[in-house]
Amino acid sequence: MKVGILTGGGDCPGLNAVIRAIGKKGIVHYDDEFIGLKNGWAGLMSLDYIQLERHNFSGILHLGGTILGSSRTNPEKEEGGYDLAIKNFKELGLDALIVIGGNDTLGVAVKLHELGIPIVGVPKTIDNDICATDMTFGFDTAVSVATEAIDRLHTTAESHHRCIVVEVMGRHAGWIATHSGIAGGADYVLIPEQPYEIKDITDKIQLRMNRGKFFSIVVVAEGVELRVEGYDIQTRETDDFGNIRLGGIGDLLAREIEKRIGIESRAVVLGHVQRGGTPTAYDRVLGTKYGIAAIDMVHEGNFGMMTALHGTKVVPVPIEDGVKESKIVDKDTYEIAKVFFG
Repeated sequence: MKVGILTGGGDCPGLNAVIRAIGKKGIVHYDDEFIGLKNGWAGLMSLDYIQLERHNFSGILHLGGTILGSSRTNPEKEEGGYDLAIKNFKELGLDALIVIGGNDTLGVAVKLHELGIPIVGVPKTIDNDICATDMTFGFDTAVSVATEAIDRLHTTAESHHRCIVVEVMGRHAGWIATHSGIAGGADYVLIPEQPYEIKDITDKIQLRMNRGKFFSIVVVAEGVELRVEGYDIQTRETDDFGNIRLGGIGDLLAREIEKRIGIESRAVVLGHVQRGGTPTAYDRVLGTKYGIAAIDMVHEGNFGMMTALHGTKVVPVPIEDGVKESKIVDKDTYEIAKVFFG
């Protein structure tokens, strides 16, 4: 079979592990031919691609990012975009397309499959917010990076008697904030799923100071909405999928904490550091499992489906089930973090 591969949306540790597994098994076991569509959906729209040979899949397991490049191009935003995508799919002579991406990229995959394109999806996001799967690759690496940062910030916060606010990624779901907060021993964790009053946060920090703890670590997800009069933390810039560019909640929170209770406060924004660099062993293994399952699903004719981790098994589930809503942090997990607040 002639199979296309594309990676869309934000880059993510483990993408190359998926690509490698698809290619290695596809060539060795199925005698497949592969086309790598460059820069996500943009590659299919503009016929920008490379022929992937056996050597392209070697030596990439440990690499971060994606050898195919990525973008947030949305065919729906272009006039006749879906028709063009279908036309180019046929022009390339592809028998199937494997789409590796998050909610936005897989949302496009659902629509193209409905229009007749044989597609298999692989869920990818450091935010771990895709439904119908227990875990997405990239999440473990992001949590590990954030936890290491929190560990390092503890020492400087304690030495200088400061409150340090650590802003991590998480637009709609606070999985990274919650897990890194628990693992790093944070004194407060804020997630997009919960409403907050600034007084609740400062009261907890003041309580620590009353007990002789003159430093605190606060972890906040970038998508948290904390309304303070006269301060707007969001820009009005959006990407092709309508997502508002986030940033600034950490700085706002640090300013308000210092102003209200007098403890010197600093904000640290981890940003893209969380999704760059070498993937953890867990993400390499999970990405490999997903890649193997994806090429098997192509040959089994499981189109319109995506790989999903259920327990220790990778199983096919409808892509539509994965993208119908964001998977948010469950109450029980957040309650564990709350035990250590203050």
